[in-house]
Amino acid sequence: MPLSALTGTKLRERRLAAGLRQADAAAKAGISASYLNLIEHNRRNVTADVLERLAEALGIDRTALVDGQDAALVEDLRAAAARGEQSGVELDRIDDLVDRFPGWARLLGALEARNLALERAVEALNDRMTHDPHLSQSLHELLSSLSAVRATAAILAETPDLEPAWAERFHRNLHQDSERLAVGAEALVGVLDAGRGIAEQGIVSPQEEVEDWLRGRGWALTDAELLSGLDEEIAGLASSAARNLARAHVDRAASDARLLPEGSFASAVAELGPDPFLLAERFGASPLAVMRRIAGVPGQEAGLVICDASGTLTFRKPAAGFPLPRFGAACPLWPLYAALGRPMQPFETRVEMPGQPDRRHRAIAWSEARHPLGLRGPELREAAMLILADEGSGPVLGLGSSCRVCARGTCVARREPSILSSEGVG
Repeated sequence: MPLSALTGTKLRERRLAAGLRQADAAAKAGISASYLNLIEHNRRNVTADVLERLAEALGIDRTALVDGQDAALVEDLRAAAARGEQSGVELDRIDDLVDRFPGWARLLGALEARNLALERAVEALNDRMTHDPHLSQSLHELLSSLSAVRATAAILAETPDLEPAWAERFHRNLHQDSERLAVGAEALVGVLDAGRGIAEQGIVSPQEEVEDWLRGRGWALTDAELLSGLDEEIAGLASSAARNLARAHVDRAASDARLLPEGSFASAVAELGPDPFLLAERFGASPLAVMRRIAGVPGQEAGLVICDASGTLTFRKPAAGFPLPRFGAACPLWPLYAALGRPMQPFETRVEMPGQPDRRHRAIAWSEARHPLGLRGPELREAAMLILADEGSGPVLGLGSSCRVCARGTCVARREPSILSSEGVG
């Protein structure tokens, strides 16, 4: 287990909490008080043997003095500082904050996690309000009924000498329009509540239902599971459309597995790295199949998006720090779309998402065309973009998830204002 740069600070805090003087703790551990003083002020390295004796002298477990569960909290706080883009944050003292004030550190981490969850909810609601056709139709029906009720009521209220026959007709219309209004309101509530029991943000399409099922499995499908067909799990999906999509996904994954068996593929990835083109050459397979395999086997932390010739995302597996849009078009700067326009040509770009200056990704894209109906039939294109974590150096392209929720106000490719920025179109 690795020693922390601030192991001495932790040691001092534990000694003071135990009520021991430096000299007494040093004597119990069999070292000099001056050496312990240097250790506690992080001016001397401490060996595992000495650390074990010090922990025994303080009556605590050695793991309390080394990096453990706090390491993840430190990383969360670093990510929060990067997202906040505050120049005055003392990044070099985050370890000290976690060691000295663990309660406050956990609170800050929890608040940041809540903030991220709320941002995701706002993005999803905004996308849904903008692009969900069912919601738009329900709102339109509701407003139409409301306008009709208001117009009819105004006629009845403002025409005192209205003939009885006309008054009866308007009352009948008012009754019918009010019933339409009630039905429209009920339909709107149904749309807004759709999928509430399935996912926090609501699943509104068969594709999302399938992706939610895959997310619950960690996005991984082993060869043994593919061989079984996963019929029981697929049968548990709510809609027939989602079951059909899931079956098509499993069939395709099984075909990929036959070309790229799990064991030999894992060995090849360990040898060559997650390079879709080297792996495709090794196995004699399509780079698209390799990309799907990299993103779908256990142990590979890779995101993947696939689109058809219209640019519509047909599959979305997110990568950490690379959010994907739920509705509408994605960022036009994605290498995915460059590949879509030029089939059989590889694209690789180091990219950075807004608000995450310390996190980079490698986006590798490839597109292929096929003619299922022959020479005189239509050409169908499919493109995929593999998203990998990157710690290299070199030029970085700033992009986003989609224009509507991207805060890059000066982006040359922006097509609509963002709800997260007041700068407008760049």
